Amino acid sequence: MNKYEMMFIVRPDMEEAEIRKTAENMKKVLTDANAKVLEEKPMGQRELAYEINKFTTGYYFLFVVEANSEAEKEFNRLANLSEDIIRHMIIRL
Repeated sequence: MNKYEMMFIVRPDMEEAEIRKTAENMKKVLTDANAKVLEEKPMGQRELAYEINKFTTGYYFLFVVEANSEAEKEFNRLANLSEDIIRHMIIRL
């Protein structure tokens, strides 16, 4: 099991409940793949360094996770497919 930091940015034009649901869905992807979420940090709405898909702000979320490579790959795959996530990043610690 490796330790990862997984950060993702959710589109700002969604309702607050939908934003929370998107974050919960991404957490569920990890827990379903037998990953252990050590820390979960909603960082709120922030301005982006540059425009992404015509958005200048986004809702940031950070997960610190203990997971195997399959869980990391599944998170990456679903974050790429999701239209609600405008950017994500995974760092192995």
